[in-house]
Amino acid sequence: MTLHDEIFEQPACLRALIHNQEGTARRIAEVIRARDIKYVFLAARGTSDNAGRYANYLWGAHNRLPMALATPSLFTYYQSPPALKGALVVGVSQSGKSPDIVSVMDEGRNQGCLTLAITNAPQSPLAEHADLVFDIQSGLEKAVAATKTYTAQLMAIAMISAALAGDESRWREFENVPAWVEQMLLQDDLIARMAQRYRYMHLCVVLGRGFNYATAFEWALKLKELTYVVAEPYSSADFQHGPIAMIEGGFPVLAVAPSGLVFETMLGMLTNLRHKHDAELVVISDDDRALDLAQSPLRLPAGVPEWLTPLVSIVPAQLFACHLTLAKGYDTDQPRGLDKVTRTR
Repeated sequence: MTLHDEIFEQPACLRALIHNQEGTARRIAEVIRARDIKYVFLAARGTSDNAGRYANYLWGAHNRLPMALATPSLFTYYQSPPALKGALVVGVSQSGKSPDIVSVMDEGRNQGCLTLAITNAPQSPLAEHADLVFDIQSGLEKAVAATKTYTAQLMAIAMISAALAGDESRWREFENVPAWVEQMLLQDDLIARMAQRYRYMHLCVVLGRGFNYATAFEWALKLKELTYVVAEPYSSADFQHGPIAMIEGGFPVLAVAPSGLVFETMLGMLTNLRHKHDAELVVISDDDRALDLAQSPLRLPAGVPEWLTPLVSIVPAQLFACHLTLAKGYDTDQPRGLDKVTRTR
């Protein structure tokens, strides 16, 4: 089983998750609604932290829940955790073994908070220390770089959101996600050829906004992990506040710009980058105006609701990172200096 294989497992994983864990999502939502939850306090690292960025937007926009992202060092090294009264404390981790994330969960329980683990390991320390567990059921993931567990985490977050909102139309939209992912996988050969253009790339910027702020960070992380490219992720808004000054002719800018409320601001940024800065653009979008600006366009399926685009847009980004790794002559399954389970304190 290789990284490339695991990327291709995602439609089946997502179908099974939607089918098998709807009841779990609804039960979790019932328990949350029964408590006087004032906000969500979420702890995660690495790829799981990027899933948390998606929750930050989705649970804020669709469920009106204030979100706070934990600083685990306050719980471990400084031993000065904040007061968490009224919080739903959430730990997101594929392995469930990172001591710092478990420590946040423990402190939440000590303070009488409701705790939720979203994990691929229901027998892990994280799950054992949680009141509620959402098993993302992705199966064994051998490659060090997480792919199918990431999209499963996003789906779990989306399912809990839909259950909390009580919006049955959103459940019907989930059924389309695996097919949309399959459409992106059909671009595998195109992306493999495209990656050759960037085999000497050492530095790039990755842009996203709104729900796809998470996608920008996850794409950048995959490039760092696998290709050793210095990939800096930004919100397109933050990018204007200084970093845009480093862009000059031929500088690679990778962008996720699906249709939605933030599209026009992303389009304006891409237009500026192409015509005023002569940037080299790789663009993931479903809108021809954005795709026509790119030297390397990657088309999303039409009709994906903006709130679900992160589950689809990350797939061509994963393939891009995978094929660029191969183009550079590196091992996609064993990146240097990394282990599958990272235990930080």
